[in-house]
Amino acid sequence: MGRGRVELKRIENKINRQVTFSKRRNGLLKKAYELSVLCDAEVALIIFSSRGKLYEFGSAGTTKTLERYQRCCFSPQDNYSERESQNWFVEISKLKAKYESLCRTHRHLLGEDLGPLSVKELQNLEKQLEAALAQARQRKTQMMTEQMEDLRRKERQLGDLNRELKLKLETEGQNLKAIQSFWSSSSSAAEHGNTFPLYPSQASTIEYQHEPILQIGYQNYFSEEGPSVHMGYLNST
Repeated sequence: MGRGRVELKRIENKINRQVTFSKRRNGLLKKAYELSVLCDAEVALIIFSSRGKLYEFGSAGTTKTLERYQRCCFSPQDNYSERESQNWFVEISKLKAKYESLCRTHRHLLGEDLGPLSVKELQNLEKQLEAALAQARQRKTQMMTEQMEDLRRKERQLGDLNRELKLKLETEGQNLKAIQSFWSSSSSAAEHGNTFPLYPSQASTIEYQHEPILQIGYQNYFSEEGPSVHMGYLNST
């Protein structure tokens, strides 16, 4: 009886998995050796276990085979340079065509070179210009509104400042009138014989003292009983 076909999936049992790895690894290394000897082929085999252990085989040396592999796969070749040049040429052609299209569209928006355009293209151009004009007007209106708001704000600030200055000027004018009135009263007092100026608050409280008056003749005195007459004499020196 033949051996049954083994299903290819991960072996869950750790011991069975390790035994299978050892058997298959030895068989793979044997097959690589037989292939290199029978067919005169340069064979390199590298195996890492699940624990990170390295197993390798190289008929001409693993390092030498890897260097040869890198030269064949990763070294620049003429075909690669040619493909790269072709890609750059295609990219430049696309950019050049896009630049020419943008220049042509710019001329059309300026009203130039309109002869080759069809009616449909002219209608599309007209719609684009109308949309651009509407956006420009909207932006202009917005800017004008912002400027008006700014001017109104400055007007309010200047009005407040004007009222403050007016109030301050009125206060200063009242103080100036009070000073002028004070100096006028002081000047009048000086003209009537006062030798020193008086402040308004002091002028109303000061009482002038008069010297005694010398009288010749009878002096009348009044008492509670009634009037009485006394004779006064004036002695001359």
